[in-house]
Amino acid sequence: MDADYQNKLSAALTARQAWLENSELDVMKNDLRSFQSSFVALYTLYLKKGLINEDPYKEEMKITDIVVPEMGPISESEKTKQLSVRLSNYDSQLDFLVNFYQFSVGFLTIDRIKQLLALIKYIDWLHLSADSSSPTTRAVAGITQQIRAGSDAVSVTIVSGALGALHKMTGSIMNRLKTLSDFHRESYKLDVRRIGEEDSYQSAPTVAQIKQKLASVSSGKVFYPELVEECIKEDYGPDGPVLRKKVLDSLGIPEPKAKSVKVTASKKIYLVDGILAAAAGSNPLTEIAAKIDENEILLEHKRVSMWIKVKRILMQMMNKDPELTVYELMYTDPEKSEVVREKLDFGVFRADLEKRIKNLSEISLRPQAAAKLESMPEDQLITFLQKTVKDIQNLHKTLVALDDYFKTNVDKNDRDRVRGIKPELTALQNAAIKANGKYHDYVDQKEEEEQFKRMGIQTEH
Repeated sequence: MDADYQNKLSAALTARQAWLENSELDVMKNDLRSFQSSFVALYTLYLKKGLINEDPYKEEMKITDIVVPEMGPISESEKTKQLSVRLSNYDSQLDFLVNFYQFSVGFLTIDRIKQLLALIKYIDWLHLSADSSSPTTRAVAGITQQIRAGSDAVSVTIVSGALGALHKMTGSIMNRLKTLSDFHRESYKLDVRRIGEEDSYQSAPTVAQIKQKLASVSSGKVFYPELVEECIKEDYGPDGPVLRKKVLDSLGIPEPKAKSVKVTASKKIYLVDGILAAAAGSNPLTEIAAKIDENEILLEHKRVSMWIKVKRILMQMMNKDPELTVYELMYTDPEKSEVVREKLDFGVFRADLEKRIKNLSEISLRPQAAAKLESMPEDQLITFLQKTVKDIQNLHKTLVALDDYFKTNVDKNDRDRVRGIKPELTALQNAAIKANGKYHDYVDQKEEEEQFKRMGIQTEH
């Protein structure tokens, strides 16, 4: 057993762990957020189109660890029901992973990495096909194709963007999980060597001998026979020196990518991040759109009398434009602390909302969006970010009032069927707050640069 190799391996693993903790895990968590966001966009669309149903028990699910949803066959007679439950569980698991899971090298053991990998691969986004061996993937491919074959251009855009992002993020996440797994494999092999270093074998030990030794020293340690076999080959095999060098080379720290030396480019990223943060509002807006459509139907059920129905039929027969659907909403003016009334043409508002969802989705779901934004001049980015944040804030104000209007004016018998949008409104507001925060980060950086100039300190360009 080569003591010098153990020392080199230990040093390489220590450096590798620091690199994983300080760099790769953060990147992987961001990739997982993008992965979840893209799935949510699809999941919301499936619900909106009626291709799956909401799971009534979703909120009762208590998640404490990653559990891959059901993977078995899906019966044709209960396809919608079974797929609805599976995708609901998958959505909950991804939410737990992104918002509550622990991301550290020590916590993400080999077995936990396998669970994460199984969750990411639960739906094969790299090969979403009706010919997939996975029943869930086949079912998802089927309902996705129904949307893509339809005439709803906005939905087709959302699907294309989400699938592109899921494809890209899947590859990136799997690569980092492999990197993390490789680290733990070599770390495990080092532990095996240290436990057995006091024994002097006349020849190469067997897997059974090492297993017995590990059991006597550390009974709770998981035994991986394939890794023990690798140890034996590296320490006693004829190709040992070559294999050991290969291991050390694989644990080297990659050279960091060259960063732009221009100060203006480094500050521009705050504006780009702000726009991307605002674009994340497309997901809650998509959910809101589906809910207010249902609420509008409930309200119209109360408003539309038999005479109005006949009148509408006559207007259609005479090719006249239908009457406008106008709601009188009430706001509280924060500056004057007084109630303001405003008439809202629901048809115009709904069409405008669909357009905004499409525009934001194109930014949030297309992998190349960030690069395209970074190529824009700063003044254009500032204008675009400020306008986007203001639009979201105005939308939020209108949607709060519209939510109250529906709850107040729907027939009493239907009020328990009104779909509230408070969680989505909170998510929308958070998107605007985060985007605004990035803009202020940009302003702070510009002011700091100006202060350096006034002090005669040269900044690097």
